[in-house]
Amino acid sequence: MALAGTALLLAACGGGGGGGGGISFPPVGGGGGVDTGRGSVVSSPPEQGTKLTADQFKASLQASDQGKALLQVTGTPKCGVDMRYLEYRTIGGKNEATNATAAIMVPSGSDVACSGARPVVLYAHGTTAARNYNLAKWTDTTQPAAGEGLMIAAMFAAQGYIVVAPNYAGYDKSTLPYHPYLNGDQQGKDMVDALTAARKTFSDIGANDAGSLFITGYSQGGYVAMAAHREMQANGKAVTASAPLAAPSAISLLTDYTYLGWPALGSTLFVPLLSTSWQQQFGNVYGSPSDVYEAQYATGIETLLPSTSPGTLFSSGKLPQLALFPADGKPGPVSPELSIFYGANNLIKQSFLTQAATDIQSNTCPGNALPATAASLGSASPLDCKPSTGFRKAAIANDLRNWVPTKPMLLCSGANDPTVNFLSTRATAGYFRAKGMPAAALTVIDLEDRGATDSYAAARAGFAQAKDLLAQSTPGSAADKARAVTAAYHGTLAPPFCLAAARGFFQGVLAAGG
Repeated sequence: MALAGTALLLAACGGGGGGGGGISFPPVGGGGGVDTGRGSVVSSPPEQGTKLTADQFKASLQASDQGKALLQVTGTPKCGVDMRYLEYRTIGGKNEATNATAAIMVPSGSDVACSGARPVVLYAHGTTAARNYNLAKWTDTTQPAAGEGLMIAAMFAAQGYIVVAPNYAGYDKSTLPYHPYLNGDQQGKDMVDALTAARKTFSDIGANDAGSLFITGYSQGGYVAMAAHREMQANGKAVTASAPLAAPSAISLLTDYTYLGWPALGSTLFVPLLSTSWQQQFGNVYGSPSDVYEAQYATGIETLLPSTSPGTLFSSGKLPQLALFPADGKPGPVSPELSIFYGANNLIKQSFLTQAATDIQSNTCPGNALPATAASLGSASPLDCKPSTGFRKAAIANDLRNWVPTKPMLLCSGANDPTVNFLSTRATAGYFRAKGMPAAALTVIDLEDRGATDSYAAARAGFAQAKDLLAQSTPGSAADKARAVTAAYHGTLAPPFCLAAARGFFQGVLAAGG
């Protein structure tokens, strides 16, 4: 189950309802008095999707090796799952009116965990290149969202949580022609709009909201979960706790590192998503795509993602699989193993790389220094810098080291993650601590820290075992085995264990009266 939801073998990276604030939403049938603002429901009740009893869900998991492995992490389903499909109104990256869709998973059954008032999990999905991504189609294995949807259903809905999982603006039935990727303001609002709309339908679909709200997501979803928590806190909306997982929350650190020679696995997908999103948001990332991209990629790249044919992006030459920078690009890779991101038919021009690197070196952000130090990762003013380039200005604007949660938060990732550098988690946690967030309110899990002895030891042990099993089952040399683990690390190996840790964290908050 690759959380990326694509056939690319690249794993996932990463304002409530009420009036539209001057935004013009298209009318719906019924005339005056019909709610058409942000967080309104396009059609109610939400469309009925797959409905499984707990026994049926268990049997479906036991029918495959992947399902059996997932069962070992999530536990046997206590509840059946009633899937609903919601369409709601939200905004795009330029504050324009648009629509989006979401899955609502309602637990059912006779177990005490499945009936009565239930806590709600607001879930944010990971990066995907697939335009038709729809978490409501979690039982259709031909669909790109099947793996992630199955995991969320098993981890949360089948254990008694009501789940609201937006597909985001720009995906599925959304009419927005781009996706506001890692646009913190828009993505936070999108999540809140989905939750607002979903709650309006709860009484019609048998969802009994207990009032406890947990927010989580993995990779891009970790970023979006944190942005949603920030949005709700800023607007006085109740959040019980959140668990942003493997989150690129310190996005300006990650992008600075990319241009200084430490690209992420998946960068040739992430950079176009970011550049298009932030160009829509601010309009000054570039004058034209040819300022950033080599000629063979520049034409059409602004409308390339998300794609209706994500599995052919590499094979058709629309994007290079690894070569982000020229073979002799300067600055070059900070370590030899990162040279895979420098090669022929590269995506990013040397001129843009030079411009970005010069800006970074001339206008260094205190929290983004490379090499990282304890002081830089624990800076109380990490974004105190004045970039000159549009891309870096956008990265600073969308970096989430600019608020402090007042409710408990868990951060989880692995120290060797090749896709979302663990330094993002460390820098975000360091910022929160430097700003006075109590130690008891912030939990940080490194899945690689086998020496840690706490209530998350089982998640670390399970992760270590999963890595070992993959290495053992991979034929070839030690290097081949290591490459297999690296390729699967972010999108396949780590997610279920961070999500299991998140669920345990939520259960602990509930038990403590949260």
